[in-house]
Amino acid sequence: MEKASIFENIVYGDSKPAISVLLNTDAIKEVRIVFRQGQEMKEHTAGYPIVVEVVEGLIDFGVNGTRCILEKGMLIALESAVPHDLIAKEDSIVRLSLHKDDPIERVKQVVT
Repeated sequence: MEKASIFENIVYGDSKPAISVLLNTDAIKEVRIVFRQGQEMKEHTAGYPIVVEVVEGLIDFGVNGTRCILEKGMLIALESAVPHDLIAKEDSIVRLSLHKDDPIERVKQVVT
């Protein structure tokens, strides 16, 4: 059994979103992405399906050139290879659910 808190040890990045792996099990990875207002993740794709949840804040989420606003408590699921980007409209905490084989390095490269 593994457990973690999405609200403990939150650290905001000065110039880019802060990414941390909360859980890494045999099946999935649960990742926390902490944004300051205005920070973003440039357009990218995932090699596996993902689920994104806005835990706190407000995210402008782009999917294939279409924009939608995700508020606290909202989730969005994407299949693999779907282009998407995120822009924080206010300080935000996002939970990202990844397939076990989806490398965390891929996520970190999107914010560098």
